[in-house]
Amino acid sequence: MGKIFLVAPDAPPEEVAQVKATRTLGTKGIRLGVLDNSKGNADHLLNFIVEGVKKEFKVASVAMKRKPASSAPATTKLLDELEQEADVVVSAMAD
Repeated sequence: MGKIFLVAPDAPPEEVAQVKATRTLGTKGIRLGVLDNSKGNADHLLNFIVEGVKKEFKVASVAMKRKPASSAPATTKLLDELEQEADVVVSAMAD
């Protein structure tokens, strides 16, 4: 199974305990949800992330959703759609 590394550019790295996975993905692969906040270049960043996830994990489907405006919260309808279509959701912002 592949590893995913999260990078927070606003903080120095912290020492953390090793985490052991207790869940499996199954044989069908994950249903990946993507929430684009509609900022400039967010779609490019999210596509890069999706391609990286596909290299490490079996992905059954990708549900791409986009907020109408970066300053507004995601609508209940949009979040409900992601809940129905995805096992895990990635969201990012960029400029």
